[in-house]
Amino acid sequence: MEIKIVREAISKRELVEIARAGFGDLVNAVVDITQGIMAIGGELHADEEALLTEQYNAKREDVWGINFYPNKEGDEWVEFDSMINLKPQFGNRSRGVENIETQKKILEVVKKLVRD
Repeated sequence: MEIKIVREAISKRELVEIARAGFGDLVNAVVDITQGIMAIGGELHADEEALLTEQYNAKREDVWGINFYPNKEGDEWVEFDSMINLKPQFGNRSRGVENIETQKKILEVVKKLVRD
C-alpha cells in the first residue's frame, strides 16, 4: 500500500476507500503532533513513522501510531494502539498513548485533517 502524507483535510469516505484497499475495516496512521500532519495507508506504522522522520524531519517524541475505523463513530473510530508508541524514554511504556494531553493533541490533528 502506498503511504499518503496528509496536510490538508480529507474525508472519512477517503479513509473508507483506503481501508477497503488495505485491511478492510481499518487504516493505520501516524500523527506528528508538532507539525500537525499525518501519514496514512501504510502496511505498518513503522513505515509511516520512517517516512515522516526521513522526509519531514519528524521527531520520535512527536509521532504517535493510531488506527482509524472509518465506519465507526464517537470514541470507537480512533484507536491508540501501535508498537511505535512504546517510548519508555519519553514516559510511554505501552502500545497505547498513556498521556491524556498527548491523546488530546493527536485528536486535535485528526479533527483538523479528517472531516465527515
